[in-house]
Amino acid sequence: MHDVSKIHLGHDVFETNRRLGEENRRLLERHGVKAINVMGAIGSGKTSLIERAIEELKGRYRIAVIAGDVIADFDSERFRRLDVPVIPMNTGSECHLDAHLMQHGLEKLDLHRLDLLFVENVGNLICPSDFYLGEHRRVIVVSVSEGDDIVAKHPVIFKTGDVAIINKVDIASFVGADPDKMVADALKNIPRAFKTSVRTGEGMDLWIGFVGETLEAPPDCGERRLDSGQSGLEPD
Repeated sequence: MHDVSKIHLGHDVFETNRRLGEENRRLLERHGVKAINVMGAIGSGKTSLIERAIEELKGRYRIAVIAGDVIADFDSERFRRLDVPVIPMNTGSECHLDAHLMQHGLEKLDLHRLDLLFVENVGNLICPSDFYLGEHRRVIVVSVSEGDDIVAKHPVIFKTGDVAIINKVDIASFVGADPDKMVADALKNIPRAFKTSVRTGEGMDLWIGFVGETLEAPPDCGERRLDSGQSGLEPD
């Protein structure tokens, strides 16, 4: 008879990612940089929200963006037009950024010349929730065009976040969605949620205010300690 040992590869992956994420966090803090991880599905409006924040704040703060996507050049070009440093991170077949990719992005930035780093994660409401990058805040963006049950269908990612943004509310009546229901669903799992429309300007003061609060918060704000249980893996 041979001894048989269980090797939980999933747990090892998440533990390694958490360790690398903590290294990223320490690096950011040494340079006084705050990082905001913006997550959400394709078409939720992540890029437009980040663009608006850059437009409002780049006169007061030094801002950069790490743009993650299967092919990241498209959104990266939009940020470059705003005259801020941008690092495109192509994930290939991966549906999320991880702490290792984040490290490569940080290596390409002049961190001592920055105050704020936006990380636009890959368009997905499932995979990114398990991967701590070293960020100070997590923002979850959903659009009313995804249906007003989208928040209730994806509780895990909201449990890991700091704020939920219900975006594109100007088209809610055209797609038959109830933004207030989406806010209420989000608040079951996240401490803060509000409605926005980049087109009309609704909620932009709340979004910009949140970013400003993050910049002024103490270094230990928004600690993320994601355990493997959130990945759906069963512990022993």
